[in-house]
Amino acid sequence: MKRWHVVYTQPRNEALAFEHLGRQGFEVFLPRYLKRRSHARVVSEVPAPLFPRYLFAAFDVSEPGWRVIRSTRGGVDLLRSGDGLAWVPEIVVEQLRRRCDKQGFVVLARHLGLGRGQRIRIDSGAFAACDAIFEAHTDGDRVKVLLSLLGREVIVDVPIAAVVPA
Repeated sequence: MKRWHVVYTQPRNEALAFEHLGRQGFEVFLPRYLKRRSHARVVSEVPAPLFPRYLFAAFDVSEPGWRVIRSTRGGVDLLRSGDGLAWVPEIVVEQLRRRCDKQGFVVLARHLGLGRGQRIRIDSGAFAACDAIFEAHTDGDRVKVLLSLLGREVIVDVPIAAVVPA
């Protein structure tokens, strides 16, 4: 059965491993986003991997030929769980793909144009399926949201990737 597995790559070689695995016939997915970079007082956005040093590859472990991943340029190994290979549920990869824009970049909350007071939904983590109100961006990876918990309003920090407009 074909499953998504996680490929561990060499530092800053995710794109190289992605390219070579694709050439070898593997179905691969490298989630990237536009990272804000400031250099010499110039702020720009550059493509960056959502999970540095990792990408996803779909294959069937009962089929021969998947072991070449370990020797593919840019790749190091596959993520393992105990004695076997770790795999990722297909829904995780599909959710990441659904968050991609037309250029193929994962859309993070700061790119959604969220404004203070806007209603949002948290779709993963401890507060999954909760409706909230957007408060503010905190840093590159988290946002503050206002949740109604146990009869009172509470401000909580959540990962950007967990937030979608309501």
